[in-house]
Amino acid sequence: MAALAAFGQEISRHWQSRPAWSPERWTRHQQDEKTAPAEQRTTALAAEDVFYLRRGQEALNEALEIVESKDGWKPEMAEKNGDVIYSKVLMGNRKVFRLEAELDASPEELHDILFVRVEEMHEWNPSIRRIRVLKHVGRNTMVTHEVSAETAGNLIGQRDFLSVRHSSKSESRVYLGGAATQFESLPPQPGFVRAEDGPTCIILEPLQDHPDRTHFIWLLNMDVKGWLPQSLVNKALPRAQADFTKHLRLHLTAQNPEHRR
Repeated sequence: MAALAAFGQEISRHWQSRPAWSPERWTRHQQDEKTAPAEQRTTALAAEDVFYLRRGQEALNEALEIVESKDGWKPEMAEKNGDVIYSKVLMGNRKVFRLEAELDASPEELHDILFVRVEEMHEWNPSIRRIRVLKHVGRNTMVTHEVSAETAGNLIGQRDFLSVRHSSKSESRVYLGGAATQFESLPPQPGFVRAEDGPTCIILEPLQDHPDRTHFIWLLNMDVKGWLPQSLVNKALPRAQADFTKHLRLHLTAQNPEHRR
């Protein structure tokens, strides 16, 4: 947060060449002293908002460059329902995963579930204990704190994520992007491993002949941190994508019995 760290209030040179004292001037000087801190806080908040907004936009753009590139993708696993997960190794030997599926819901419905009502995700996704929105920046950017559910025996420890999330729309497509960020009032918490997400994204595009259905593309790019062997992580992440999509379908069916796929 270099912009915030560099922020400061200019020191007045009023006392270097002050004119003769007057009650009116003294009253105005007291008013200036009272309003300056408020102005400083407003400027700091504005700078913080700009930071998160830019971070969200940059994360989405970076993730789209990865997911839309044609080189290096290899099939990782395929589900009987037609869902396919591909993998790709990025620079630094980091493996990312791209899931493609078709869902019986419109992009607008999925945007509402996955972004607008993100704090309700734990109600239908058992891998999440809770998600809390810490800060909204306009309608399309937010900072969230996510805590994973405990695993059997809790052998690997719970993870938490501090992320900036951003959404945008271009023609008929809806984009959701995100990445790890920082939030001064929420440093790493005791008992949790602070994992890092992103840059990651979801692309929601209506099917050409069925606008009430969606081609769902999800780039998963995660560093779970901790002591887990990377080979184990690389097996678990695509499985987590498949499980998430399964629970999302169940939620869609519960909301609307017509969602059967």
